[in-house]
Amino acid sequence: MAAVSNVCLPEIKRDLLYAVKECSERGLLHSAKWSAELAFSIPSFTSSENLPKTDYYDPQFVKDFDKYTLGKTFFDLKEFDRASFFLEDCTSHKAYFLYMYSRYLAGEKHKNDEIMDVLGPQENVQNKALTSLRAELYKKHRELDGFCLYLYGVVLKKLDLRDDALEVMQEAVNKEPLHWGAWLELSSLCTDKEILQSLTLPSHWMSQFFQANVAIDLQLNEEGLERYANLSQAGFSENKYILLQTALAQYHARDFDAACQLFKEVQKRDPYSLEHMDTYSNILYVKEMKPELSYLAHHTNSIDKYREETCCVIGNYYSLHDQHEKAVTYFQRALKLNPQYTSAWTLMGHEFMERKNTSAAIEAYRKAIEVNYRDYRAWYGLGQTYEILKMPFYCLYYYRQAHKFRPNDSRMLVALGESYEKLDSMQQAKKCYFRAMSVGDLEGMAVIKLARLHEQLQEDDEAAIQYNRYVEQTDVVGVMSVADLCSAYLFLARYNLKKRNLEAAEMYAHKCCEFNEGREEGKGLLRQISNSRSSGDSERENSDAFTQELSLGNITADHESLMTPVVPTNLDFNTP
Repeated sequence: MAAVSNVCLPEIKRDLLYAVKECSERGLLHSAKWSAELAFSIPSFTSSENLPKTDYYDPQFVKDFDKYTLGKTFFDLKEFDRASFFLEDCTSHKAYFLYMYSRYLAGEKHKNDEIMDVLGPQENVQNKALTSLRAELYKKHRELDGFCLYLYGVVLKKLDLRDDALEVMQEAVNKEPLHWGAWLELSSLCTDKEILQSLTLPSHWMSQFFQANVAIDLQLNEEGLERYANLSQAGFSENKYILLQTALAQYHARDFDAACQLFKEVQKRDPYSLEHMDTYSNILYVKEMKPELSYLAHHTNSIDKYREETCCVIGNYYSLHDQHEKAVTYFQRALKLNPQYTSAWTLMGHEFMERKNTSAAIEAYRKAIEVNYRDYRAWYGLGQTYEILKMPFYCLYYYRQAHKFRPNDSRMLVALGESYEKLDSMQQAKKCYFRAMSVGDLEGMAVIKLARLHEQLQEDDEAAIQYNRYVEQTDVVGVMSVADLCSAYLFLARYNLKKRNLEAAEMYAHKCCEFNEGREEGKGLLRQISNSRSSGDSERENSDAFTQELSLGNITADHESLMTPVVPTNLDFNTP
């Protein structure tokens, strides 16, 4: 696989500018924008040799040129049915792609028009053009160029034929490696590292961007950060996309401070960009930074109030201010603008959970998973919903899925442990809590839960170790739960009293008395310790008296032995 550092930047810039032209002419605007931004971050070169060649001669395209030009104008105005009508007889690769793509987008538009409400029975409406598109593209499979193969893969994915889509999308990136949209679709089909390692990829510098993107999607944050650092060093340090992806990696790793700084840097470089501002708002929400979130909501609204990212930011703003009905309204607005917007589905599920509407929450989370199978937040939300409904078997399944996509997230492991406890699988629960502690207990819950589990199983020595660890943890990070800390002190006081470590028992009992929740039990333990000391003192006095009597008896016996004549045992009476 070719590394970016082995390819000269002028060649990369020329490739990117060519990709901008080719993608724009096919209506693939997001891919064109991505290529243009990446090309802009590379220093300009004065030589005209580094500019892309635009005089490619295709006699078939010349024949289709008039129809293509008319169809492209209709396409740009989002009149997709009209565009496909005029492009129907075109045979050149570029015009044929635009014809098929217009049909696909027309079907998507009609599907969205049929969905009147965000939630409800209409959610299963399908794009009616998919079946005919698949049949036609299948017939011409061997003749398709990289762009048409990309469209074929998208159609197969929409029909839930993921294995076929994976195979076709690999063909697409091998035939046209400069099309970023194909790489993104291929990334969405890589649900685990095994699939990624099985891919047949072209030996092209674009594969480096793909590998870094997949690492972030699969929550391989350290690998992703390393790959983006290498790309920055190779000459892309000024690229906004790499900054945003690095910020996403920091966000997934829960390093919110570092992610905040990167998002602020992006805003300085491109103040009117709305990309991933919804993720930035999630960080501000978690950190409860109300003034910053308020500013971000007003700023995004002033740029474009009808962008899904703006609606999501405003929804988070209302949610942080406990106005959950308004938050749901804005998340629904985001989904009307883009029904494939995973983040809005997940956040709306959270809002329904806040309003105790579990059925609506389940529906929202399931829709999020349909759109993005790897959305661990939706899987985790489903687990929490079924936990409220007291259905532990369902909880276990959904928490397992969440853990699959976030294997080093202690929250998923703690949730799994709780589910195993409810199902009386105590050994499995122990393993989950131990694993949560080993990967870094983010919320400090694994230690106390493991301690309680040992206590429940009457494994007092192990429980004492974990309770001691929890107490030490609170000394470092502060008190997270007074009730948990009191229960730890009470157990340790009783444990040390049982072991006759009265000084330690007294210390923990006094600590219990510092909190209202444990004061009465702490006082009771102090009385027990005092009584234990008193009984211990009386026992000690009796023991001392007995020892003294023994010593006096020995002295009397010795005195009497001095008064008694000693008869030698080895005398020889025959001696004169």
